[in-house]
Amino acid sequence: MPRPTSNLNKTGNPPRRKAPNQTMSLAGTHIQAGFAAPHRDSEMLEIVGFVEDFEEELEQTLDLVTPNAALRMTLSLMRGHFEGRVVTPTSLIGASRVPYATANRRLKEMIEAGLIEQRPRTRSGKTYSLHPSESLMEKWMQLAGRVRRMAEARFGGSVASAETRDYFFGGSYLEAQSIPPLQVLTQPLKAPGGVRVLVHGDPTFMVMEQLKRQFEQVLGCPIVQRAFSIDRLRDEALRNAERKASRYDIVAVDLPWIGEFAERGVLMPLDEAMEIARVDPADFHTAGWKAAHWGGRPYGVPAQTTPELLFYRRDLFAAEGLEPPATTAALLEAAKRLHNPQQGRFGIAWNAARGTALGHTVLMTLADFGQPVLNLPPVAGGFDTSELAAGQYRPTIDTPAGLAAAEFLLDLLRYSPPDILSMSWYERVRPYAAGRIAMAYGYTLLAPYFELDPSSPACGQTGYLPHPAGPGAAQLAPVGGYVLGIPANLPPDRLHAATEALSVFTSPPAQKLYVQNGSRTNPRYSVGADPEVRRASAIFEAVDAMSWRDELQFWPRPPVPQIGAIIQICGEEFHDMLRGIVPPREALARAQTRADALFEPLGYP
Repeated sequence: MPRPTSNLNKTGNPPRRKAPNQTMSLAGTHIQAGFAAPHRDSEMLEIVGFVEDFEEELEQTLDLVTPNAALRMTLSLMRGHFEGRVVTPTSLIGASRVPYATANRRLKEMIEAGLIEQRPRTRSGKTYSLHPSESLMEKWMQLAGRVRRMAEARFGGSVASAETRDYFFGGSYLEAQSIPPLQVLTQPLKAPGGVRVLVHGDPTFMVMEQLKRQFEQVLGCPIVQRAFSIDRLRDEALRNAERKASRYDIVAVDLPWIGEFAERGVLMPLDEAMEIARVDPADFHTAGWKAAHWGGRPYGVPAQTTPELLFYRRDLFAAEGLEPPATTAALLEAAKRLHNPQQGRFGIAWNAARGTALGHTVLMTLADFGQPVLNLPPVAGGFDTSELAAGQYRPTIDTPAGLAAAEFLLDLLRYSPPDILSMSWYERVRPYAAGRIAMAYGYTLLAPYFELDPSSPACGQTGYLPHPAGPGAAQLAPVGGYVLGIPANLPPDRLHAATEALSVFTSPPAQKLYVQNGSRTNPRYSVGADPEVRRASAIFEAVDAMSWRDELQFWPRPPVPQIGAIIQICGEEFHDMLRGIVPPREALARAQTRADALFEPLGYP
């Protein structure tokens, strides 16, 4: 195709690039990464574009208006930062539309005023890239908010009516909590071959991959990311630990693996690698931060805090006159009322595939009936996990609460789709998104399957609840997710780059960026309070409320070294029960015997 003679729009500017409609491949399934999710830093880019167009119109309409070099260079610098492009002195001077000498003077003035930071691009330091300073970012955030509010106040708009109710002179209470965009590091990281990251192939980490160019600009070096399914991720992390030198600078670790990886020397204690205060521990959801510890020491920084919730169709509940279920009995009643196989709709979906998937369900269902899978001592609000590293615990599966949990799972079968015993992580949410399921247990990280798909009957109609509780138990939301840790066998000369990159990936601006691009996980209170994040999904406000009510708990899957084997055992024995091969009491007894055998060589009581 021949190249067009001009690529300028009617204002004389290059046309805006549209965000690509990207596809993320997840364990054999596909979801659109850009259904309704905004482009990265989209609101900031919209303001940049508005001011650019307004400046262009002024210059073209009024002959006496000359280009404002400082303004045009600021706009070009901000656009480059938000789009992840390298900005050089030459490109910025070119964007000024004034003579070279004048533009060069204005550029030096902006650097001296602390508005622009210079970062070396080569070892010699003779060439460098330009980036907005923290001061300029703060000023731009304030300007962007004022420009938007003035435009809405003068010309109206749907956003104005929704947001001005909390307005006060000079801003709004919500806008005052906005997290600024990512700031580039003043010095590029020195990591030969780039920063190497091993992650899980889920929506949040796939969003990180989409944003790779922007993160590479922030770090000043390439990023090489490998993604695996959950079981392959664990295997690769363990294989990597056996190598003389780690192939990865950062590894993603599922929360239940923390104890095993700490005991086996897979991970470096984080307090040996970096100053913990840098990551602001108090800003993380309490359960997610505690789950990253073993023996009182942190082994990673939460990258995702994704509790398992009950997703339910508010429209279907309203049509049947049903209240959101808070108990297991109410859940079963709702599932029964909404179960209509003749019309292709089933009551509920959950993790019931043999092995790891069902094993997680068993542990969480035990918790729903008030019992952990280990004999943990009870404390206010749950069970004590602070002494897990001491090893004085044993499995508690074959108990009255275990029997109640087993019978509850059998009851769920009656209102589940016919292929429920092969459903796992994604398979339980996809039919919910398609409108074939009225309720589903699911991690928040799976919400993009329906929240970002306008064609889904569940889009905009989903409510989020903690797990309904069994008799005498309290509602809770079992915490899942991943931390990012440093391999214990990482070469010392790569440690600085690894910790710097880890701090960036888990920072509030990065977490906000993930949400803006479709992620529905968030480990930080500050991010959940951000107005743009709250506008993205009701899930963040719901999870924050659960955290404040102390419903987010990680004791349902205590991260002891044996937890993986316990999960597998429960996933096998309970699957035989659900298939009708063995009755509940026999399944419990067999699971208890096999789990006890894991601890006998250790001499635990």
